[in-house]
Amino acid sequence: MGWIYLLLGGLCEVGFTTCMRFTDGFRNLPWTLAFLGFIAVSMALLEMAARTVPLGTAYAVWGGIGALGTVIVGMLWFGEPVSAVRILLILGLVGCIAGLRLAGGGH
Repeated sequence: MGWIYLLLGGLCEVGFTTCMRFTDGFRNLPWTLAFLGFIAVSMALLEMAARTVPLGTAYAVWGGIGALGTVIVGMLWFGEPVSAVRILLILGLVGCIAGLRLAGGGH
């Protein structure tokens, strides 16, 4: 169950980083509330995951999922650069996340 919490928490991290783009210095109340909601849920899910997945592994995977998702959102919706190097680095990040799971980083 911890790995499911990590996946969901990482997706919520993508939610809060995406919302952060629209908070306008936390002056835009709806986006700021969405940011705060996503960050609270994301942290709660990380905490729940860390009960069964080693903390270092949990944090690395949670952050990796968030970083991966945020880069993809940036490329797909915000016109951030798409290049062969970025795609290779994204694939490397996916490999590292999968490697942590396969290396016995928890139940």
